[in-house]
Amino acid sequence: MQSPIGVLSDIWTSAGGDKAALERVHLTGEEPQIPSSFRVAVAGQTTIAAAALAAAEIWRLRGGEAQGVSVDMRHAVVECRSERYLRLDDKPPPPAWDAIAGVYKTGDDRFVRCHTNFPHHRDAVCKVLGCVPERDKVQAALMQWKGADFETAAYAAGGVVALMRSYDEWSALPQACALAELPLISIDRIGDAPPKPWPKKSWPKGDRPLAGLRVLDLSRVIAGPVAGRTLAAHGADVLLVSGPTLPAIPWLTIDTGRGKLTTFIELKSEAGKAQMRALLKDADIFSQGYRPRALAALGFSPEHAAEINPGIVYVTLSAYGHGGPWAERRGFDSLVQTTTGFNDAEGKAVGVDGPKELPAQILDHATGYLMAFGAMMAKARQAREGGSWHVRVSLAQTGRWLWNLGRLADGLNTPDLTGEAVHAAFMETMSSGFGTLKAVRHSAVLSRTPAQWSRPAMPLGSHSPQWPAQS
Repeated sequence: MQSPIGVLSDIWTSAGGDKAALERVHLTGEEPQIPSSFRVAVAGQTTIAAAALAAAEIWRLRGGEAQGVSVDMRHAVVECRSERYLRLDDKPPPPAWDAIAGVYKTGDDRFVRCHTNFPHHRDAVCKVLGCVPERDKVQAALMQWKGADFETAAYAAGGVVALMRSYDEWSALPQACALAELPLISIDRIGDAPPKPWPKKSWPKGDRPLAGLRVLDLSRVIAGPVAGRTLAAHGADVLLVSGPTLPAIPWLTIDTGRGKLTTFIELKSEAGKAQMRALLKDADIFSQGYRPRALAALGFSPEHAAEINPGIVYVTLSAYGHGGPWAERRGFDSLVQTTTGFNDAEGKAVGVDGPKELPAQILDHATGYLMAFGAMMAKARQAREGGSWHVRVSLAQTGRWLWNLGRLADGLNTPDLTGEAVHAAFMETMSSGFGTLKAVRHSAVLSRTPAQWSRPAMPLGSHSPQWPAQS
């Protein structure tokens, strides 16, 4: 198996990074760190390090000195479970899942996973099954279904579910074959534009690599918001755009909202579209986690964005990749784990009849750091050679990469990290618009520009839809 620095080298050079920069990276810690047969700790450490190294290189490109980057493996994997360690006024998080979310058996002796944390997804499942949202009623109804048929019907109704597949079953699907043709991160030029100079007003007064850069963050749940949080940690002005009627998961909003401004825009209204176009015109990075057709229908596809703002870096997150028959399929980390073989493999490794989840939402977190990494690498290219750029990542492609890192024979025997150990070593306390937060600090340490969140997490919609004045 590759060493962590070897894994990082592959990520870094695949996006055009200079190999010499890797000499300034120091990765510490040994695997495994948490109980899994997969290399989840290395996945967290290397994706966080890739984003941090990209930030350090931007600092150097803007005239700063070269600096070291270090990431500790244990701290990194803790950060990849940051939502479970968050404390608000010393209170732990509420239950993470809706009452009927989770795993069920079907009539053909298969397993399906339902994701029902958003009300419209829960309603879709219950509509297909013809039952009320109670766990025993859902289970009884599913005994009348074949697993694959229910998966298809639920998606057609607007739900998000996954049939548990083995890795071999997944690999035989056309979608897995489509992913095999794609890189871990796609960075493509989608238009012509002159190079945009780095912002001057915030330099050299700015003390972080991304000072003065403006990021529109249109994302929810974990992966996309983690990308925005990472860019904010390195100094970008990140504006999280949500809608007043869009569902959200409050605890995740708090955890991933650190460092960001947050506003409401109703994109289905003409006034809201005008507000978004005005923000986009002055943005450097547009990061979104909605299905591409959803934003394209509103006039904010990558091509539309490049027309509004030539030179934009547009970042797209999807569940199953931008090619293949599932390109438009909705999905979350837990579902992608289920359908691509991880839950089946972990279950078999531990000897249980059914799925076993990975010990972190690692597809979400790692993909979020890869989004931030790709955005920074594309921005550096734009500043150097011009053009508008489209960065694409997916949870399933991150899963494919994680699978190919190899497996740990005794990984599942590793003791899990206790909350007490985490809180003693990796937490910081800060004020917020919700109360006093204790949260996991960023695990990447840059020797000259320490990562930090200079803005507190705030309730959604707390700010005006405008960019802050640059000093």
